Amino acid sequence: ISLDDDGYLLDRIDKHVDGVVVAAFGGGNVPAALVPRLTELAETIPIVLSSRVGAGTVLATTYSYPGSAQDLLKQGLINAGFLHPLKARILLRGLLCVDADHDDIAAAFTAAGGCGNTAAWPWPQTATDALEH
Repeated sequence: ISLDDDGYLLDRIDKHVDGVVVAAFGGGNVPAALVPRLTELAETIPIVLSSRVGAGTVLATTYSYPGSAQDLLKQGLINAGFLHPLKARILLRGLLCVDADHDDIAAAFTAAGGCGNTAAWPWPQTATDALEH
């Protein structure tokens, strides 16, 4: 996503990728013109919303306008929380490699991104738990 992005790349990726990490502006905002295409893509592949700023989280409850993080999350994008886009990409790639479904991907980002219930993490919480499985 870039300033004055017209969605050209978004219109051409759906058959070529298994998931997308959006490096959004500020607290997770994109141009309003991109919302319909991101929403459409989120119905078929996981779209993770992250912030490109140096520190901070996706602002899931601050703004509510077309293209805001709140709007995008309602449209089915997955909140990366505090994860920088590059870290989010690594996590998404790992999850896709093990054929995680949308719910498992969302749960992993909720826990790893620090934006919700970390008990939702789909893998063992402790080394002891891992040994029991």
